[in-house]
Amino acid sequence: MNLPPPGICVDEACLGAWPLPMPPEEADKEERGRVLIVGGSREMPGAVILAATAALRAGAGKVAIATSSSAAPLVAMEIPESRVIGLPETQTGGLAAEGVEEIADLARRAGAVLIGPGMVDETATAAFVERLLPRLDNTPLLLDACAMGVVRQQDDLAFNTPVLMTPHAGEMAHLSGTAKAAVQEDPASAARAAAARWKAVVAVKGADTYIADAEGGLWHHAGGNVGLACSGSGDTLAGIIAGLVARGAPLTQACAWGVALHARAGERLAERKGPLGYLAREILDEIPLLMHSLAHQPGGGQPHYLGHW
Repeated sequence: MNLPPPGICVDEACLGAWPLPMPPEEADKEERGRVLIVGGSREMPGAVILAATAALRAGAGKVAIATSSSAAPLVAMEIPESRVIGLPETQTGGLAAEGVEEIADLARRAGAVLIGPGMVDETATAAFVERLLPRLDNTPLLLDACAMGVVRQQDDLAFNTPVLMTPHAGEMAHLSGTAKAAVQEDPASAARAAAARWKAVVAVKGADTYIADAEGGLWHHAGGNVGLACSGSGDTLAGIIAGLVARGAPLTQACAWGVALHARAGERLAERKGPLGYLAREILDEIPLLMHSLAHQPGGGQPHYLGHW
């Protein structure tokens, strides 16, 4: 008999028993945490706008965006709630590694750092991440899109700070050297192998998302709809998770909640607009109320386990 992959099912019972950190009513924006988002390029400035908005919608108190100098004025106008820092670019449009010196202090003081949305030039991005890593003071780091390519540059890379990586099946294949079909056939094993190899939390995204940590823990979420497979959707998910981490949620909890909120936002949009054609930016307006309603649902119950450990 084929058993389902082992793990904890991220459903209402799981979320109810795993409440997010909540600031007190009298809390100011500093107590809700800071997010630093590094990304964007002259061709894709919108990615950091989506991610930063998502972090704020998830409850972060302050957001700073470090992006390419050519994109910085547009980003600053589009999201006035954020501080925006323009960084030097490479000839291919990536962020130059020397730009790390301009944001190192911000990164150390952040509650979460997200790198990757809208970035180009995997080699330049890997060099940027490598230069930033020693400057982090145990700050949780979320690597998305081409920023995850840092693990391809150094097989023995040892992260000195808590790290979350969020590849879809194609990206997981690229990072690990495994065939995409093999990842799609067994995403749970792919997530666990990657988490053990890189000593990080790894979420292999898809209609079924599997989240694994380096200690062997595994969480599984099923839900959402095909409409979520749209341009910018991954940037919104990464920003939601970063906002929850800045509020104090551990990486695994923030990832599980982020995936669940993202999927449920897609379900609500599909009910109103149809299963195809809604936009990634529309996901963001659904997050605050969903987060509130999931946090205040009756009871909590016991998490459901799939398969056997």
